This record gives sequence, structure tokens and C-alpha cells, in this order.
Amino acid sequence: MDNNSQGSGGFKASLGSLFGSGAPEYSNAELAGVPLSGMSPLSPYLNVDPRYLVQDTDEFILPTGANKTRGRFELAFFTIGGSCMTGATLGALNGLRMGLKETRDMAWSKPRNVQIINMVTRQGASWANSLGSVALLYSAFGVAIEKARGAEDDINTVAAGTLTGMVFKSAGGLKGVARGGLLGFALSGAYALYNNWEHITGSSSSAPRLY
Repeated sequence: MDNNSQGSGGFKASLGSLFGSGAPEYSNAELAGVPLSGMSPLSPYLNVDPRYLVQDTDEFILPTGANKTRGRFELAFFTIGGSCMTGATLGALNGLRMGLKETRDMAWSKPRNVQIINMVTRQGASWANSLGSVALLYSAFGVAIEKARGAEDDINTVAAGTLTGMVFKSAGGLKGVARGGLLGFALSGAYALYNNWEHITGSSSSAPRLY
């Protein structure tokens, strides 16, 4: 019995030394007195501390001091789509107001409902087209100016807004161009001032900036 156990132990030791796994074997009684406090809960499969695998921060790399903002080209689709939806909503409300005002002398009937619906759809499409065109021009000018200057700042915002107003009102002649440019400059300047308000007042904020 003892010879068999010794033989099997020697055979296991020889196999361990042969395959490079010569780690000592401990019995449960020997391991019972070993203190386990202060040991990291290592994974038996990865042999690493699972706490290092928890992602507590953002999963993208940014240069030191850079803001988490999107470029003008990425924001162009959101700007154009949002402007079209906003214009359609405002136009539909305006069309409903106009339809109710123009048909106030008519009794509630199918012709009145059709006239109101036509006014709502017509105004909604018109406003969506107008605001969508303005957003398209602003985004195109903004991207072009950013690529030309190689920088992204509020100068691009003001320049894109001014050019957008000038082109959008170019059908009205020189006066229309001047008025459109002045309006675009005022709106884009106000927006740039809003973006830099915390910096001007000295308060800090981590909110992302949208150009």
C-alpha cells in the first residue's frame, strides 16, 4: 500500500518535472491556516484583477485639454434635420392659425376641414424648406471655412452666419444682401456670445459646445 502510494507520488513528480509544472502540492489542512486577507480577487481564467477591467471613464481617447465636441461636418446632419423638423412644426402651427382665421365664417364641414388641412401642409412644407435651406447653407459655409482656415472657433460661426444671410437674401438685390448679412451677423454673433458667456463671466462649465 505504501509502496504504491510512494510510486504514484514519484510518478506524478516525474511528470510534473517533465512538463514544467513542478509546483508544490498542499493539503487542505496546510492551506487552512493561511490568512487570505489583503489578497486581490484574481480571476482563475484571466489571472488578472477583474477591477482593472471595469471601464469608469469614456472609451475614446482625446488629446490633453481637448473638449468632447463634434465637428461641423458631424453636426451638419443634425442641424439640417432639426431645422427641417422645427420648420415643419412651426409652419403647421402657423397654417392652423391662418386656416382657422380664414374659415372662421364657415360652418364646421368637410370643405372647411380640407381648407385648413391644405393650409397646414402648405405652410409646414414652406417653413421646413426655408429653415432647411438656411441650415444647409450655414453648415456648408461652416465646413468650408473650417477647412480653409484649419481652425475651429467662433470666427467660423460668425462668418458662416453672415454669408448664409447674404446668400439667402440675395434675390432682393444689394439691399437684401446687406439686410441678410446684417441679420446673419447679429444672430451668429449672439450665438457666439452665448457660447462664450461662461468664459466672459469667469464661470467654468463642462458642457460641450455646439457650433
